[in-house]
Amino acid sequence: MAFSRYRGYSLRTKVFIGFMVVCFLSIIGSTAMSYLIIRKSIEDQSKTEMQNKFEALMKTLDYALSHTMVTEANLPDVLQDEIYEIADINKHDVIIYDLQGNYLVSNKDKNLVAQKKIPDEILKKVEESENRYDVQIYDEKVGSTLTSSYMTIRNNMLEPIAIVYFPFYHNEDFYYGAFHKYVQYIILVNLFLVLLSIWLSWIISKNLTKAITRISDLITRTTLFGKEMRPIKYFNNDELSGLVKSYNKMVYQIEDQKMLLANKEREEAWREMAKQVAHEVKNPLTPMKLLIQNFVRKFDKNDPNIETKVKNLGVSLVDQIDLIATVASAFSEFAKLPPKHDEHFDLKEELENLVRVFNEEGNIYLHVNKQNIPINMDRVYLSRIFTNLITNAKQAEREGIKSIINLDVELVNKKVLITVEDNGTGIPKDKLEQIFEPNFTTKSSGMGLGLTMVKKMIEEYKGEISVKTEEGRGTKFNIVLPTNLES
Repeated sequence: MAFSRYRGYSLRTKVFIGFMVVCFLSIIGSTAMSYLIIRKSIEDQSKTEMQNKFEALMKTLDYALSHTMVTEANLPDVLQDEIYEIADINKHDVIIYDLQGNYLVSNKDKNLVAQKKIPDEILKKVEESENRYDVQIYDEKVGSTLTSSYMTIRNNMLEPIAIVYFPFYHNEDFYYGAFHKYVQYIILVNLFLVLLSIWLSWIISKNLTKAITRISDLITRTTLFGKEMRPIKYFNNDELSGLVKSYNKMVYQIEDQKMLLANKEREEAWREMAKQVAHEVKNPLTPMKLLIQNFVRKFDKNDPNIETKVKNLGVSLVDQIDLIATVASAFSEFAKLPPKHDEHFDLKEELENLVRVFNEEGNIYLHVNKQNIPINMDRVYLSRIFTNLITNAKQAEREGIKSIINLDVELVNKKVLITVEDNGTGIPKDKLEQIFEPNFTTKSSGMGLGLTMVKKMIEEYKGEISVKTEEGRGTKFNIVLPTNLES
C-alpha cells in the first residue's frame, strides 16, 4: 500500500523522499557503527590497561623475590616491608594468599581486607590454570566493574609458593560519557548535512523538473478533441526537445485526421442506429404475427366468446402498434425518452396481457403474490420494459433445452419487486458490465439499445434494475419499482 501511494507522487517529491530515506539510513548506520566500534575500543582499552598493570605488578613482585630463596613459610617475612613499596609503585592494592587460599600478607590492614580466604571454586580454577585467572563482577557499592585477578607465585626453583590477588576497578562511565558526546556531535553534524542536502536537492530538483513541468502544463491545457490543438513552443536544444517535436508532429497529424474521423464515426453511428431501430421494431412485430396466426388457427365463429376474443386481439394489436410508433419516435432522438403519461392500472392484469402475447409456446409463467397490484406509471414504458426483457430471454434459449421464463411479482411496502428469469445461455462475464450501455459496434440484435432504454425508463420512475447470470445456466433480472400511489 505504501509503495502504491509513492508512485502517485510528483518527481520532485520522489527525489526528496528518496534522499531523506538515504540520509536517515546513513545517520542510523553511522551512529550504530560508531557505537559498536567505540564500545569495542573501550572494552579493549580497559583490558589492555589491566593487562599492563598486572604485568608491571608481577615484574615488581618477581624482582622483590629474586634476591633470596623464598618458600611458602618465609614468604610473609620476605614481603613484610616490600609489599608496601610494590603497592605504592603500582598504585594498587596487593594481597598474598598461601596455596590453600588463606590470607598471608597485604599492603592493607588485615581487618580492611574483605576476602580473608579465596573461595574453593576460584582456588581450584587458579590451581588448574597456568596463567592468570580473572573473575569479573559489578560492585554496586563502588559503582564500578571489579576484575579480580589471581595468579600463582613461583620462587627461583619454579616452585609454587603463594597466590597473588590483584583487584582492578575500572569505571567505564568516563569512556561512555565521552562516547555519548561523540554521538551527539555525529547527530548534529548529520542533521546539518541533511538540511543542507535537502536545500541543495530542492534547488536541483526544481531546475530538473522546471522544464518538464512547463511542458506538462502545456500538454494539459491542450485538448485533444477541442476546437484547436496548439503545438508547444519550446526553443531549448536539450533532451526534451525531441519529445516536444514528436508531440507537435502528432498534433498536426491529428488535426488532419479529425475531419475524416468525425465523418466516419457519424456514418457508423447512423448505421448501427438503423440496426438497433430494426431490432426494436422487430420485437413487437414477432408477437403480433404469432398472435394473429394463433387466432386464425383457433378461430371458431360459433364460439360464444368470439366477440370478446376479437376485442382482446384488437386491443393487443393496437398496443403493439402503439409500441412500434413509440419506439420509432424514441429512436428519432436517441437517449430521450418519450413523454410520460402516467395512469392508474392493475400491474397484474397488464402483465397477464403482455405474457399472453408472447406465450405461444406456453413456456412463460407469471407468479403474483397479490390478486390486485395497483400502480401509477406509463403503460407504454411498462410494455417496452417487459417486451425487451421477455424477448431477450426467448432469444437466449439453449439448443436442445426447452426455454422456461419465470416472471415473479411481489408487492412489498409500496414497492413492486419483479424478477424475469430464464434458463438460457447466460451472459459472458466480460460482457456483463456493459449490458446496460448502448452498443453501436458489435451487436445488431439482442442486448443493444433495448436494455439501455429499459434502464433509463426504470430509473425515470426512481426504480432499480440489476442482473445475475451464469453461463450455461441462465439469467435473472431484478427490478424494483415504486407504486407511486398516495397512501
